[in-house]
Amino acid sequence: MVQQQRMSPVDGSTTWTGDYATQRDVTEAIERASRPMAAWQKLDASARTAVCLRFAERLRFHSSAIARTISLETGKPLWESDSEVQAAAAKVDHTIDAMRVRRSVWSDGAVGSESVIRYRPIGLMAVLGPFNLPLHLPGAHIVPALMMGNGVLFKPSEKAPGTGEWIQRAWEEAGLPRNVLQTLQGAAETALAIVGSSAIEGVCFTGSYRVGEAIHRQLAGRPACMLALEMGGNNPLIIHDVRDHQAALHVLIASCFITSGQRCTCARRLIVIDNDSNRRLIRLFADSIQRIRVGMPFDTPAPFMGPLISIEAAKEILDTESHMEEKGAIPLVRCQRLDRTRGLLTPAIWEQNGVPLDDSELFGPLVTVEYVDGFEDAILSANQTRYGLSAGLLSDSRDVFETFVNEVRAGILNWNCPTTGATGRLPFGGIGASGNHRSSGYFAIDYCSDPIASVQSSVLQMPKSVYPGTEAAFN
Repeated sequence: MVQQQRMSPVDGSTTWTGDYATQRDVTEAIERASRPMAAWQKLDASARTAVCLRFAERLRFHSSAIARTISLETGKPLWESDSEVQAAAAKVDHTIDAMRVRRSVWSDGAVGSESVIRYRPIGLMAVLGPFNLPLHLPGAHIVPALMMGNGVLFKPSEKAPGTGEWIQRAWEEAGLPRNVLQTLQGAAETALAIVGSSAIEGVCFTGSYRVGEAIHRQLAGRPACMLALEMGGNNPLIIHDVRDHQAALHVLIASCFITSGQRCTCARRLIVIDNDSNRRLIRLFADSIQRIRVGMPFDTPAPFMGPLISIEAAKEILDTESHMEEKGAIPLVRCQRLDRTRGLLTPAIWEQNGVPLDDSELFGPLVTVEYVDGFEDAILSANQTRYGLSAGLLSDSRDVFETFVNEVRAGILNWNCPTTGATGRLPFGGIGASGNHRSSGYFAIDYCSDPIASVQSSVLQMPKSVYPGTEAAFN
């Protein structure tokens, strides 16, 4: 077998060397998981929770080293990688709270008999991670899965294998029993082998619609296998009417260009109600982004944007610009490829200029602007997408926001806050091509267990009356 390597988009150095898991490796991992998973399920929930809390502590203990690995593998600025480590550690507390609120054993205490809800683990679950938040997003599935008593086969993104190894190490240091969580490195072939196993009882995927659809097709005819999909978005941000242009500018920059535009919740389309004030805001935005610091993750002073995940990803953005220009779109600010690495791009804004653009998710620092006559037109444009992950509104009017919430089709609807703004105490997920009605975040605990209903009584006794027509049976 030829060893695989991951080359850093930052400096071209080798960040990881190892073997990708084969079909045989997957089969053996499944066999190894059986006995320890059964023992893990039988533990009291408080014992499993204690291991999860130690996991969070180990992430914080290794935070500097983990953040550096994330930055080297993904190109993200170090400050952003560090914030990801903190978010991943905080996921444990959020999940404990979610388990208490959404998955506590419940009884109605009725006289004679009682109605009880309990929760049973799914079984052996697969978690397929993305590259853009390679620690936090896999953890959003792994933590609730383990806390509810499941076993996990984890395949990190092939672009962030080193971060995947840190996840495995932190759980081992936390005292998770051996083989309850197993990390299998690999690309598409490894994912297919994992998902294709009949022993897998749940699949959690974060990534593109194309891959999510392929997993859905692979699981066709297997309704017993739980599938949770977190996919992309072609996310709109409507600019209605705001007085504070500086505050609006902050929301625009964070929505469009954090993580170099490589978040599924990034705003891709600015839908702007056409008036003088909003035209000034867009000009201010176009002028301001040219002063955003773009550089390497470890630069001092720190950059806001680093290189894209690969040279190919950067080329795709530049090719998209050429395609839009051919169709008649107008560049307000073009992407520039910087000399320090071919994956380093500056942010870009293109005016749509009446040109119908493809309904696709662009994973990079490029946003389009469409001017519309009024708010109703803005709502119509916002909904002209098969996706439905996130959407944002800039407006000084609560009434306008209420209309926005009621009429825009998306799972995350933010008002005067970045479209990328999310909290672990809320659900996270989309509709349409963005998901399959399995919200993650605070609600991830729901798809990591099955509710079990019991009507029960500690005493076997005759009821006060029997069913009509059965009286003679008791004489």
